Amino acid sequence: MTRIDAPADFEARHLGPDEADVAAMLAVLGYDSLASLVNETVPTSIRMDGELRLPAALTEAQLLARLREIASSNRVFRSYLGMGYSDTLVPGVILRNIMENPGWYTQYTPYQAEIAQGRLEALLNFQTMVIDLTGLEIANASLLDEATAAAEAMHLAHAEATRGANTFFVSESCHPQTIEVVKTRARPLGIEVVVGDHDGFGLHDGVFGVLLQYPCTDGSVIDYRPFVARAKALGAVIVAACDLMSLALLTPPGEWGADVVVGNSQRFGVPMGFGGPHAAFMSATESFKRKMPGRIIGVSVDADGNLALRMALQTREQHIRREKATSNICTAQVLLAIMAGAYAVYHGPDGIKKIAERIRDLAGVLSAGLGLLGHELLTETFFDTVRVRPKLDADDVLARAVGDGINLRDFGDGSLGIALDEVTTADDVDNLFKVFNR
Repeated sequence: MTRIDAPADFEARHLGPDEADVAAMLAVLGYDSLASLVNETVPTSIRMDGELRLPAALTEAQLLARLREIASSNRVFRSYLGMGYSDTLVPGVILRNIMENPGWYTQYTPYQAEIAQGRLEALLNFQTMVIDLTGLEIANASLLDEATAAAEAMHLAHAEATRGANTFFVSESCHPQTIEVVKTRARPLGIEVVVGDHDGFGLHDGVFGVLLQYPCTDGSVIDYRPFVARAKALGAVIVAACDLMSLALLTPPGEWGADVVVGNSQRFGVPMGFGGPHAAFMSATESFKRKMPGRIIGVSVDADGNLALRMALQTREQHIRREKATSNICTAQVLLAIMAGAYAVYHGPDGIKKIAERIRDLAGVLSAGLGLLGHELLTETFFDTVRVRPKLDADDVLARAVGDGINLRDFGDGSLGIALDEVTTADDVDNLFKVFNR
């Protein structure tokens, strides 16, 4: 290395022992080189001979510059795909003070409740937000994503089955990724999953639970109450997968009969991040409190009688007997749940409702405009998502959208989906009209 080369000090600074440390440890062990130690301790069947074919090490600054160069090759599209993922505006105070603050993101979970009261209070805010919006009695302190939360809800409902029921009905109006994850989770559990139209499904006493999407994956808002009444009469657990923002305007699922509600809190101030990670949620009636996966933060008192928060219920396999556990070690997204809860506190109930109303109104303008342009509208009642069958060839519309840097959802049957969000502007809607009017 010459004096004008960048110093390769990252490894020495961050990756443990230097050459002198290694030599001292080898001397204690009685070896003259690291290679001789490896030869004695690592079986040949799993040992690779030769050197790794790696480029020269970069400094931290060089690496960041290289990553920016690679990222600049991406073409950033405006996404209207929906399916549980929406663009969002992250308030600067949350970005600076939570997401980018090592005080929050390093110790990402409250391992010691007695010294993590602030973190527990933030998670209690998250739980309270979910309880208020879903209309149920209890909520946990986050799960991984909506699809796996739905699978957890199926497992919870199956544990409630007392009559040997083994069928779980999933509405075909659920998001496709949710359907696939539920099927995958059901297979090793021996659960039969039936996917279909809830109106045409013949409920029977072998059905222990049902999963409904609210609003549907194509944006439709359905009154499920007649179906829910029939399912409950047979003892089935009602699981609703919900868009959290829509619940600021729609009837809470707890009020139309849902026993368990799951969903994603991503659109509450958490960037999409190429699809994750995000904090899912689960709320339920009080009867499920000892079967809820993950953690529940509860209000208690300390030894001096002062108000204190604690992790009241943790049905995780590292805390209780494995056969009694309802979830494993990796069933939370605490940092992102804290961000979502902080977003709700930042905007307040009225602010959240105004955001939801603006999204709904923009979707109404989009729907009306597409109708005036002569396209067939397939969603009559909706919140943020419009499904349309273009009068032109759908592939041509998709190609024009891609040319304009826009992603639309292709349902594969000649219809397209457009999901709006908090970031959508009137200009964005005008651009969509142009895509559909060429």
